[in-house]
This record gives sequence, C-alpha cells and structure tokens, in this order.
Amino acid sequence: MVLDLSSPRGRELLAALVSAPGPDAGILLHNRAGRSWLSDEVMRRDRPDLIHLAVEGRRDGTPALDYTVNARVGIPYMTGDVAAPEVVNHVLPAWDLLTGALASTALLAALRRRQQTGEGSYAQLALEDVAIASVADLGWLGDAQLSGHDRPRNGNFVYGTYGDVLTTSDGRHVFVLAMTDRQWDALREATDTREAFDALADALDIDLTTEESRYHHRELISAVLQRWFSARDLPTATAFLKEANALHAAYETLTSLAGELANSVQSSVVEMVRHPEIGPVLTAGSPIRWAGVPTPAVGCAPELGAHTAEVLSTVLGLNDSEIAGLVNEGIAAGPLP
Repeated sequence: MVLDLSSPRGRELLAALVSAPGPDAGILLHNRAGRSWLSDEVMRRDRPDLIHLAVEGRRDGTPALDYTVNARVGIPYMTGDVAAPEVVNHVLPAWDLLTGALASTALLAALRRRQQTGEGSYAQLALEDVAIASVADLGWLGDAQLSGHDRPRNGNFVYGTYGDVLTTSDGRHVFVLAMTDRQWDALREATDTREAFDALADALDIDLTTEESRYHHRELISAVLQRWFSARDLPTATAFLKEANALHAAYETLTSLAGELANSVQSSVVEMVRHPEIGPVLTAGSPIRWAGVPTPAVGCAPELGAHTAEVLSTVLGLNDSEIAGLVNEGIAAGPLP
C-alpha cells in the first residue's frame, strides 16, 4: 500500500495501522530512523505491546549503504589481484543481506517474547554494526588488532588454506578447494598427482600434510595441478573430480545458470511465474524446505498501492467513500475501491 507520510493524515493512518489489534499485528519494521513522528514513544502510544525494529545506517543515526559500510571494514583492500594498487569493491551486497536476515531473527525473537510475557520490544539494528560484528566474528578484526597488520590480498587463493582457480584446455575455469586432509586426498586422487606431490615434498624438503603448509606452498600446488587441468576439457576434468568426491565448482555465468534452472524448475528453489507485463520469469520461493517439501514462490510482487484500499478497509474499517477521498487528495495511492 502507499501512504504520503509527509502529510499529517498519512502519518495518522500509519499510526493506526501500526496499533491495529490482533496477536499477529502490532509489528513495525522500517529504515526511517530519526523521524520524531516515527519514534518508539509515538508509535507505542496506542499499543504498548508494539514490536518495533528500526534499521539504521550507522548507530549514530547518520546514513550508510552497503558499499560505504564495506569500505569502512576494509574488505576492498582484501579483494582483487595481489598486485592491484587500487581498492576493489565486491558486487554482492552482503551487509544488506545479513541485516535483513538479522532483522527477521530479531522480529521473531520479539514476537516470541510478546507471546510469553505480553510485553513489546523496541530494537535498533545498524548496517555498520552488522558489518563490524561479522568481521569480528570471523576473527579478522582481532587478527588485525593483535598483529598490527592488515590481511593481505590473495587474488583467487583462499586465505589460510589451499583453494584456487584452475583453467581447463577449453578455456573454462574450475575452483578447487582442499581445506581438510580428506579433501586434499580427494583432489590428489582425482588429478592423479599423489606421487608427484610426494616427490616434490621429498625433493624440496617441504611438508604438504597440514592446512597451513599447503597454504604456504599454494603457488607450487597450483602449478602442478594446472598442468593436469590444461590437458583436459571441462567435462572430463569435472568428471574425475566428481568421481573422487573432490570439492570443486565450475564457474558459470548468471545467463547459463538461468538457462539451466529454466529447464529444471521442478528440482530447484525457483519456479517460472508469469508476470503480467514481462511474461514468464524465474522467481524464488523460500530456500527453507519444511519436512522436505519446497516452499513455492508466492507469485509476482504486487504493484505499489495494489492493496491500499483493501488494507484501509479491512484493518481500519474505512468505507469506499473515505478511501476514495484519501486517494483523490493524494494521501493514499492505488486503485479506487
């Protein structure tokens, strides 16, 4: 639904919707922190058990977006080619995604608390805090604090273990990872390089039996493995890797993934949903499967304002004339009832 929140009447309608009765109502999530008319005191006035979550950019109230937060926690200095002089942003909005997931968790926790105690909750969640907490949980922040050094760029190598991108004879790329001893054994079996690595370890007096040592000698390992990959095309190489249960993934484009999923939606998290303006489009359901049963996609997202009249009618009890007046005055927007 659509309301003009710059108007006093629009704000009154919002407050009425927020305080509507019912055990599954009285839940407010927004990212408009700092507005006095949207403060917890105002929103809670008519519903003391309100569940209110305000998503912020930074905890001091100043704005932030995923890419500015990413710059703040140093990720662009860890991303990219080892010799690259410039910072490299990654395209995945990781902090937006994590903040959304944490917001969902906070709302569910607050709802459970209200069901148990009858009390409401007011919570704040800052995008920047999510990013800082994440790099702290990963150990990166503590590592920098204790060592006094930034984590270096590694290109496509995985930091602290062996993982790299290798190229097949047909110019395709495969990512291989050997984080555990079992994975290292499987990778050597798939590529028939067990004897070669044993001989190198003896000749160079190096140890490849630990994760740390494999990381230290990662360039040497990749040089040996690349010779094997260069002699095989992608289907052949991945067949050997799959047979040995070696951890790997061939690189794909979004276009190729979309084509693959369009032909196999019955066994995927996505399904084909007909959009009224653009036709069939791949649409995701929930990735959570309850008792093994996939959650279907709900369909197309509604147009803005599509349910304005329905919400104002069913939740606030406004009649058609009142709703039409709000739409005509520009306080609400959407199809007339």
